[in-house]
Amino acid sequence: MARLPLAVIAALASLGPAHAETELAPVEVTAGRDVASLGLDQASSSGSRTGVTARELPASIESVDSLTVQERGDYTIMDAITRAAGVSGVGSGGNGAMSFSTRGFTGTNSVGLAEDGMRLSTGSGTQNYPNDSWGYERIDVLRGPASVVYGSGTVGATINAVRKAPSRNASAEALFGIGSDGTGRIGLGGSGTLGEIASFRVDAYAHTTDGQRDLGNASGSKLMTTLRLQPNSDLRFELLADYSKQKPERYWGTPNDKGRIVSSLRDENYNVSDAIISYEDKRLRGRVEWQANDWLSLRDEVYYFEANRHWKNVEQYSLNAAAGTVDRSDYLEIRHNMDQTGNRLEAGIRSDRHRGVVGWEVAQVNFRHSNNSPYGGTSTVSAADPAHGTWSSPDPTLAKFDTRSTLQAFYAEDAWQFADKWLLLAGIRHDVADVSRHELVSGSDFAKTLHGNAWRLGLTYRLNPATSLYAQASAGHDPVTSIITMNLSNSKFTLTKGRQVETGVKQSLGNGRGEWTAALFRIDKDDIITRDPANPALSVQGGSQHSQGIELSAALTPWKNWRVEGNYAVLRARYDELLEAGGVDRAGKRPTDVPEQVANLWLHRLIGPVQASLGGRYVGKRYADNANSVTLPGYAVADAALAWKYDSQTTLRLIGRNLTDKVYATTSYGSQQFVLGQGRSVELVAELKF
Repeated sequence: MARLPLAVIAALASLGPAHAETELAPVEVTAGRDVASLGLDQASSSGSRTGVTARELPASIESVDSLTVQERGDYTIMDAITRAAGVSGVGSGGNGAMSFSTRGFTGTNSVGLAEDGMRLSTGSGTQNYPNDSWGYERIDVLRGPASVVYGSGTVGATINAVRKAPSRNASAEALFGIGSDGTGRIGLGGSGTLGEIASFRVDAYAHTTDGQRDLGNASGSKLMTTLRLQPNSDLRFELLADYSKQKPERYWGTPNDKGRIVSSLRDENYNVSDAIISYEDKRLRGRVEWQANDWLSLRDEVYYFEANRHWKNVEQYSLNAAAGTVDRSDYLEIRHNMDQTGNRLEAGIRSDRHRGVVGWEVAQVNFRHSNNSPYGGTSTVSAADPAHGTWSSPDPTLAKFDTRSTLQAFYAEDAWQFADKWLLLAGIRHDVADVSRHELVSGSDFAKTLHGNAWRLGLTYRLNPATSLYAQASAGHDPVTSIITMNLSNSKFTLTKGRQVETGVKQSLGNGRGEWTAALFRIDKDDIITRDPANPALSVQGGSQHSQGIELSAALTPWKNWRVEGNYAVLRARYDELLEAGGVDRAGKRPTDVPEQVANLWLHRLIGPVQASLGGRYVGKRYADNANSVTLPGYAVADAALAWKYDSQTTLRLIGRNLTDKVYATTSYGSQQFVLGQGRSVELVAELKF
């Protein structure tokens, strides 16, 4: 791919105004907003712990705020963040349905997930929290290696959900929705005061659906609470307590016919009638922030996270098109019981030219994995009208292993404003993971220590008050498998290494016409698992891959009462060195589940108290295997919303999703099954504010 020189970006940036307002006046919201923005002037807590704004940050970051989520009807974080540039979802029942692909890297070991900057460790490749978007002020995606801020497993990107904070201004909001396929949802939230120094925030949410497929019923609920104590302006305490229970759709994909989507099987589900997918999360956090003096602040956060997960399903399906049957196998039951206790201590140091932080993180993670390996059991059912039957396996479900992991990190960042228009952001981090595994049935116990170093160096030039140019180099690391659940064969491997170079522009247009950004990047990743050329039966480190691309994002107000939001990403991702079983060379092939084009577009028209919105998503073709022999076709999906602001407190919103009822695959589950996207649906939602 041809490289876009910095001079071209600078020339584009010079088209902007020489001046921009540093603070926007309050906007009276009608059915929607009347100013388009990418949030370039908000503090980028997800991109750096130094407090720089998104405009100052020499990296690509994008935010989806709560109002945008409501406008689009994106009530899950998966739906909301896959509207961001270059992000596509690859979630399935096996990875907690919270797995993503971006910048050529895919999955829970390359795209991290956090809440308020804090991550729950990934066990056995599963991420499932946070899931619902209710209760969050915004959802950010920091693209490229983010190990300096978030640690290992973030070479592709990190998604961070930022909670709504307590306020001493009393407020309340509610959401009630009802839709096709028996869908219903309710959200409640509010803030207020408790005495002279205390304030609170409570958010509750629940949803249910019968689903579009057989056995498609799903439900979930959560409670998020925050209590803030602020004795004076220099000292603040917070206590957060959350609970979540999810029972997602028990669906593992639809078998394909030699790599072809079989549209007639779209509504079928080949699982058993008593299948189970259940996720339960409990979270307790305490925070304290103290402004010791003009130049020093201290912050400490202690937490306890607990996750309990249960799967009991038939997961593998093979279509016999000639016979009209589906062969089922892998009668699988798995349980995860995980708890994580940790602390993060941080000091912020400020001067006229510097905004710096130094910190230490430590976490203790206990994980128990139970399963019924080797997952015996088989059956054959009709492809068109399956008799689901019940789950039965000759293999008992037993606790197979325990792990105990101690994770530590030391980090430092500094934003140095060394001249009026120049900012240098530098960061470094060292991670240490001590993992011990105790085999409860068979095999050998072992202990392993992993070390990872990460750094970034970025330069931002403020061409004028509205326009910033930036360039950065960064390095991070990913595990070859989930760190806290590595097995004996994986314990001989070290962390993979990722390196990125990126340059771009961020600009506000004059007269409130909007904002736009562009980024050009290349990421190289080394030490991925490959096969020994001398003995292809042995797995070794030494493989490599790369991706390079361009991302464009814009939020524009071209005419009064019109607003346009869109983004486009194009990349080229390839393996540079990869041998698979039998010594088969995959160099030059594209990694699985990686689209090379992703685009999103929303058009909003405000007519008095009514806002009409039309949106479109495009995801290019992907492959289900490293041989690139099984293709997931590209797809385009159209959505729409019609909002009526009845009065200052009430908005009614009609939402239509997948208007053309497109049959498409979001990801693969092995090479024989495609996870199909949802068909056409309609929902009516009432939004109330008090």
